Amino acid sequence: MQPWAHATQRFATKKQQGSTKNRKGSESKRLGVKLFGGEACQPGSIIVRQRGTKWHPADNVGLGKDHTIYSLVLGKVVFSQCAATKRTLVGVQASDAAL
Repeated sequence: MQPWAHATQRFATKKQQGSTKNRKGSESKRLGVKLFGGEACQPGSIIVRQRGTKWHPADNVGLGKDHTIYSLVLGKVVFSQCAATKRTLVGVQASDAAL
């Protein structure tokens, strides 16, 4: 008889329960650009949700107290960059046509 024949290995008959840490996370805030350049928007449409001012307001948009940029007029979204300050500006090019 071989020497390893008597040695048996025992396995767990039930799955062990381990402790879990860091299970609960905060709910995502859904930040970011909602309407991209060239897209049509109505007054009150949210264009960008952000923390701080990564994007800055330009013509025909408003800035909410939580730094949300939203449209004030009917038109198309325009992203541009200011050469002097290197800021990315978000504006709306007004149009008279209905959506």
